[in-house]
Amino acid sequence: MHSLGKWIIVAGILITIIGLIIFFFGNKLNWIGHLPGDIKLERKHFKIYFPITTMVLASILITIIINLIKKLF
Repeated sequence: MHSLGKWIIVAGILITIIGLIIFFFGNKLNWIGHLPGDIKLERKHFKIYFPITTMVLASILITIIINLIKKLF
């Protein structure tokens, strides 16, 4: 059960760090969701948005962070 407690603490710390980054630097992060490769379809009464590139980059970043945390603990 100690392992679960460590993961909850790490998740809380990461959420706090992400929240602080968004709070202090949110106006400088406008490019997130507007990258080349993000698909946006707009019609008269119809809008669809597929942030493919943004999600691929988020996935890579999350994978790197999880691997670093696994090595530390």
